[in-house]
Amino acid sequence: MQVSVETTSNIERRMTIGVPAQEIDQAVQKRLQETARTVRLNGFRPGKVPMSVVKRRFGDSVRQEIVGEIMRDNYIKALQEQDINPAGWPKLEPKTMEEGKDLEFVAIFEVLPEIVLGDLSKISIEKLSSEITDKDIDTMIDNLRRQQATMKSVKRKSKNKDVLTIDFKGSIDGEEFEGGSAEGHKLTLGSDQMIPGFEKAIVGGKAGEELDIEVTFPEDYHNEDLKGKPAKFDITIHEVEEPQLPELNAEFFSKFGIEAEDEAAFREEVKKNMERELKQAVSNKVKNDVVDGLLETTEVDIPATLSDQEIDRLRKEAVERFGGQVDFQQLPKEIFQEQAERRVKTGLLFQEVVKVNDLKVDPAKVDEKIQEIASTYEQPDEVIAHFSGNAEQKSQIESSVLEDQVVDYVLSQATVTEKKVKYEEAIQAGQPQR
Repeated sequence: MQVSVETTSNIERRMTIGVPAQEIDQAVQKRLQETARTVRLNGFRPGKVPMSVVKRRFGDSVRQEIVGEIMRDNYIKALQEQDINPAGWPKLEPKTMEEGKDLEFVAIFEVLPEIVLGDLSKISIEKLSSEITDKDIDTMIDNLRRQQATMKSVKRKSKNKDVLTIDFKGSIDGEEFEGGSAEGHKLTLGSDQMIPGFEKAIVGGKAGEELDIEVTFPEDYHNEDLKGKPAKFDITIHEVEEPQLPELNAEFFSKFGIEAEDEAAFREEVKKNMERELKQAVSNKVKNDVVDGLLETTEVDIPATLSDQEIDRLRKEAVERFGGQVDFQQLPKEIFQEQAERRVKTGLLFQEVVKVNDLKVDPAKVDEKIQEIASTYEQPDEVIAHFSGNAEQKSQIESSVLEDQVVDYVLSQATVTEKKVKYEEAIQAGQPQR
């Protein structure tokens, strides 16, 4: 086997491989002999088909099959000999594959990029801290009650938290615009579903009223054609409904998987859940900052094969979230391009931090993570036993812990500032980036 490698870009390689004709011909002859022993053709007894007939009928297809197998096997062997780490499967192109001639083929593929980590001390991390107040708990319980609320139609003026059924029609300079109209729309006042000023303008409206309001689209609105433009909305209020909140009792508590005898016990469980969410949000915010810092300080070339694989993964996740009613390949790749590239770069950078600093998974942190997960279940001992006996799931925990260790290492090198914020602000800041 003869091998030559050409570097066509930072991450693309073009490998030319030659295989002696004798190796191909022998493999083809052996496969034809195997075919002759099993093939059934009219006019011949099983196993008695002349080789000349077998070769005439199956020679071309067998040769193509053998060439494909030999290209694959020799490509893998060449990678090992050349000590090359590919990023994905190559494009294999045979240049010659005629009988009696040496096989020559080209493998075009990408390699994992060489990464030189930037100056981690230039990374700035803002670490949030927050305390959960009684008011935060009150707000959370109010939200939980509203999730279980029933609605009652009322004749009074509307106020925040009421649900209005409305028709609206928007226009700019007298012309209606796409997406600016709806009928029978359910709107919770104070939910900030609509553009700024819309909900505030109809607070106090009653069922049967028709209103004309003027608002301005924000400068950062997602639709370029509407950014910063003043608009007029004609609104008809059909119904005003007031939420009827459920009582704080054992039946209500049980709907959230909480066994509590009274409100005090329920509040304590709610607080514990909020503390877990707060811890996770703060952790997410720090990790996002670490990723942003690594991306800003280190250049990374992305192999297209890895990007495409991640895009397909994201498309499949999107289809699953929306009920799996469409083929994931129908979703435009461009929608997921930026997110996929961020994920791929993050993975490559984290791997480099692990390699350069020889980081190893800390078994104590793995046990701690499993204990933390188990504590959210009714039978924590069963959960711990499950992870201990399931190598695949334990491996996932170990990967998560190793990521945490990468974050901790970058934090130890970066400039970290503490910032105290309210609970809700910390939760919002810690929303994971998709």
